[in-house]
Amino acid sequence: MGPGKADLLDAIREHGSISAAGRAMGMSYRRTWLLVDAMNRCWIEKLVDTVPGGGRERGAHVTEAGEAILTAYRTMQAAAQGAVDPIAGADLMMMMRDQPIPAAS
Repeated sequence: MGPGKADLLDAIREHGSISAAGRAMGMSYRRTWLLVDAMNRCWIEKLVDTVPGGGRERGAHVTEAGEAILTAYRTMQAAAQGAVDPIAGADLMMMMRDQPIPAAS
């Protein structure tokens, strides 16, 4: 689990769809599905569940296990951020781009 996967879980929760979450994050359909597949294979329980088909209940949702993992990760992330020396953190932020350089096609 890392910040990108956590953000993807948040986007799936918000959009109710893996592909819509990927689009919202600027990721390809394939990359989005690969990340969800990796998360579902790495944890004891699935973090994302899907309902295929054209029915009203189709789409994806973050499972209870996914919600628990996401909460634990965000708690850990906040604790780590709080432990970083504020001056060192500010120095790192000054060196970071506002937006990543687009990947080569």
